[in-house]
Amino acid sequence: MEDQKVSRMSFGRADVLDYVIPYIHDPRDRGAVSLVCKRWYDLDALTRKHVTIALCYTTTPERLRTRFPHLESLKLKGKPRAAMFNLIPEDWGGYVTPWVQAISISESINCSFNCLRSLHFRRMIVRDSDLELLARSRGHALQALRLDKCSGFSTDGLLHIGRSCRSLRTLFLEESAINEKDGEWLHELAVNNTVLETLNFYMTDLAKVRFEDFELIARNCRNLISVKISDCEILNLVPFFQAAANLEEFCGGSFNAQPDRYSVVTLPQRLCRLGLTYMGTHEMPIVFPFANLLKKLDLLYALLDTEDHCNLIQRCPNLEVLETRNVIGDRGLEILARSCKRLKRLRIERGADDGQEMEDEEGIVSQRGLIALAQGCLELEYLAVYVSDITNVSLENIGTYSKNLCDFRLVLLDREETITDLPLDNGVRALLRGCEKLRRFALYLRPGGLTDVGLGYIGRYSQNVRWMLLGYVGESDAGLLQFSRGCPSLQKLEMRGCCFSEHALATAVMHLTSLRYLWVQGYRASSTGRDLLAMARPFWNIELIPARRVVVANQLGDNVVLEHPAHILAYYSLAGQRTDFPDTVIPLEPRA
Repeated sequence: MEDQKVSRMSFGRADVLDYVIPYIHDPRDRGAVSLVCKRWYDLDALTRKHVTIALCYTTTPERLRTRFPHLESLKLKGKPRAAMFNLIPEDWGGYVTPWVQAISISESINCSFNCLRSLHFRRMIVRDSDLELLARSRGHALQALRLDKCSGFSTDGLLHIGRSCRSLRTLFLEESAINEKDGEWLHELAVNNTVLETLNFYMTDLAKVRFEDFELIARNCRNLISVKISDCEILNLVPFFQAAANLEEFCGGSFNAQPDRYSVVTLPQRLCRLGLTYMGTHEMPIVFPFANLLKKLDLLYALLDTEDHCNLIQRCPNLEVLETRNVIGDRGLEILARSCKRLKRLRIERGADDGQEMEDEEGIVSQRGLIALAQGCLELEYLAVYVSDITNVSLENIGTYSKNLCDFRLVLLDREETITDLPLDNGVRALLRGCEKLRRFALYLRPGGLTDVGLGYIGRYSQNVRWMLLGYVGESDAGLLQFSRGCPSLQKLEMRGCCFSEHALATAVMHLTSLRYLWVQGYRASSTGRDLLAMARPFWNIELIPARRVVVANQLGDNVVLEHPAHILAYYSLAGQRTDFPDTVIPLEPRA
């Protein structure tokens, strides 16, 4: 009798979980659930709707579609994050072709990607033939296509997408390197699509599009809510703004006429996320009538000085997201702290060192601005900032007041010869102890910015951090080894300009039990990399990019030669060693 009661109770719990698992969306929770028993593993496989693959070489399309046959959404990343800073050779890899071929297999074949509706490729090499195949095989079903910081394709490939993908709700091309032949791709999108909600080719070189097509898209797609474009004269977009009644976000454009002509520009009434490229002091009044409605403001490419920032920001009390350059200055941050109590995300990029904005002494960010920000914006969740000066006290204030901070990134610029307060050991310790929700942490300093003791603090107090970037930290191998005895949740580690030996790096990797990915540039490299083999183990791929010279154009357009130190890239992979190595990459394998 008792056995029957226990059996009924067990069956009831299992039956309830069948209904609960589909509502578990966090991939870490999903992964934990799938390890409990075979039944839950199968339930996860049948109900998983989205997967993010952080590096395309860690698995194969065949493994993925067998494990999760009913996927609706896939995000796939290619080149290491360092590629965004031109640190990775262009031909390194990250080709999307094998994935597109697998996705495009006939739906009559079992275990194909039948349910896939959304694709997000990031930092990958995409060919026109890939887009043509995708449009031909999946065009009827595809609802979202994101080519995020990708390269290798042209507007000919986009033409196939615009012509065949008539159910597309999202087309995202931001910061992709696209070979522009003409603007027909946008016209095809305009005449064939009636459901588009998001169109983004912000920060691309696509300039041959016709502004009449923007108006046509707005009239045909009544649910259009977000448009981010490249340079296009704002005056030519007046009909588009009039037609896009439901538009909530706009970024891009340009101002090439006399300032008094922009008085005719009226932006849509629902607009609450805005970024006007090359907006200057005289064009800023366009924003004033609805500034109090703005939730997001992108000023990264605006031509505003510190005073302009102060004038605009104090009119935006409901701002939740701000992106700008360090020309905002400490005074701008103080205005932000007083005026924008709902701020959740703040990104402050580095400005042009020789630009006009840097001539003003106010156009720098230091401990003064950080302290005001921490004390005034208590809801802050994300902070990425380039600073010219820093103190331990400013970091302690962040640890004291920014209790919701999940993502913190700080870069100390080399503009000033001396920094007020180094090393930052105690400040970093206080920040990490105070910000218990922190999951992503980046600290890029200069030699002497953090001692071995401070590096040990990072290891000890980063209990929940999963991704970390460290630059110019520590003094010796001992500091790295002390660091590696902590960080129990760390999955992805990137380092630059550090003094560590290959043996210390390999030993640290073996201590970091959750680590799945390592990228290092600038270490004490040997000629063979032999000491790195101490971290060799099954399913762990190790790749080297030897030191090389790179020719780049400086701000004056002249070619200069830069020395790029050697790289290490190591990662777990179920697919084995990849086979598409260029000459610039050397696989490191233990001798048989």
